[in-house]
Amino acid sequence: MSDATTPVDYRPMWEDLNLDLEMHDALLTAIPQLYKSVFARQQNRPEGMQYFDFVMREIHGLRVKELDDFRKAGNKVVGVFCLYVPEEIVRAHGAWCVGLCAGAEFGYDEAERVMPRNTCPLIKSFMGFKLARVCPYVEESDLVIGETTCDGKKKAYELLAEVQDVWVMELPQMKREKDKRFWRDEVRELVSRVQDLTGNTMTVESLSTAVKEVNDKRRALQRIAEARKADPVPISGRDALLAVQVAFYDDVGRFTEMVNKIADELEERVAAGEGVAPRGAKRILVTGTPMAVPNWKVHDIVEKAGGVVVQEELCTGSRYFDTLVPESNGSLDAMIDAVADKYLGINCACFTPNQGRCDDVIRMAKDWNANGIIDYSLQFCDPYQMESTLVERAAQDAGIPHLKIETDYSMEDVGQLSTRVEAFLEML
Repeated sequence: MSDATTPVDYRPMWEDLNLDLEMHDALLTAIPQLYKSVFARQQNRPEGMQYFDFVMREIHGLRVKELDDFRKAGNKVVGVFCLYVPEEIVRAHGAWCVGLCAGAEFGYDEAERVMPRNTCPLIKSFMGFKLARVCPYVEESDLVIGETTCDGKKKAYELLAEVQDVWVMELPQMKREKDKRFWRDEVRELVSRVQDLTGNTMTVESLSTAVKEVNDKRRALQRIAEARKADPVPISGRDALLAVQVAFYDDVGRFTEMVNKIADELEERVAAGEGVAPRGAKRILVTGTPMAVPNWKVHDIVEKAGGVVVQEELCTGSRYFDTLVPESNGSLDAMIDAVADKYLGINCACFTPNQGRCDDVIRMAKDWNANGIIDYSLQFCDPYQMESTLVERAAQDAGIPHLKIETDYSMEDVGQLSTRVEAFLEML
C-alpha cells in the first residue's frame, strides 16, 4: 500500500453504501484528531509505523474500496465481532473476513432506542455504528457472524438481525470433552453456512492455504511481541496494540508483509539497545476487555505518565496471535477439528472455570518482566468485571502489583484515571 499523492473522493462509494454522510463526516473528523493526539508525538517511533499511519488515514477509504471491488467481482465479505469466528474457514471458501467491533462513543442515541443505557459500551458502539449508518465495513458485509461470548451480545445480535443478515455461533461456556465435540459441530455448521453464502466448496488445499496465510499473520505479530521483552522496549504499547487492531480488517498478505518489516526493524533496535522509552521505565501488562479502534485510552495514559505497556492479554492482544493452527494436510475432517480446537483454546472470560486465563496473565507478566498489571474492564462488562477478582488474587499470590480500572469510551474520566495510573507507576 503506497501513500497516493492525489486524494481520492470516496463519497460516491459511501453514498452507494447508504451511509449518513453528515454523521460519517463527523466520525471521520473525530478519529484523526484522536489518533494524532495519541500517536503523533511519540519519541523515536519505529519508521515502519508509517504504514499504520496511512492505514488510519484511509480507515474508511482504500480498504473499503478494496472490499467494494472484491464484492463487485462476485465475491463475498463476512463481518465478525470476535476472534472465535475462524478466519481460516471464511478464507478457505474464497471470502474475506473483516472485524466490526467499534471502540468509540458514537451513535449511542440510536442504540439506546433499542437497548438499555447501561449496556456495555462495545455493544452500544457496534449497534450505534450500524443504526447511525456510519460504518462502511458492516455495509460491505454480506453476512455478519456473531458468537455467544456474553448475554448482552447474544441479545444485541437479535436486534441487529432486524437490519442485517446475521448468523450466530454457539460458543460453549466450558471446555470439557463434550464441549469440544459441540464446538467442532458448530465449526462444521459454519463451513456449511459459508459454503451456502459463497457457492464455493472448501477443500483440503484451500483450507491448508488459508491456515498458512492466517498463521503467517500471527507469526508476524509474535515477532513484535517477542521484541517487546527487551529493555528498552523498541516499540510503544500504543503502536503494538494498533497493529493487532488493524490485523482484524486489513488485507492479510499485505499486513503480514508490512508487520514483518516492522519486526525486522524492531529486532535491529533490540540488538542496538534502542527503545521508545528509557531503559528501566516501568513495564505494564494490560489484561481484560478487548480494545477496538479507536480505543487507545489506557495505553495512552500509561505511556504519557512515563510507563510502557509491554504486552496485552486481550482479544486485541496475545489471544489473537499466541497460538497457531497446526499446518498439516490430513483429511478435511481432521483439519476442521484442528481449527476448532485452536479457537476453543482461547481463554475468554466467558468460560467457567477459567483458571487458564489467570495462569496466562501471570506467565506473561513474568515473561515480559512486567512491574505491574493493569486489569481493564468496560463498564457493564460483567464477565471481565467478575473475573477481575480472580485475576487480582492471582497477581497477589505471584507478588505482582495490580491496578483495576473500570471505564467506558468517553474522555470524561481521563484526568481521574491519569492520577490513579501515575500513583500506581510511582508505587512500583
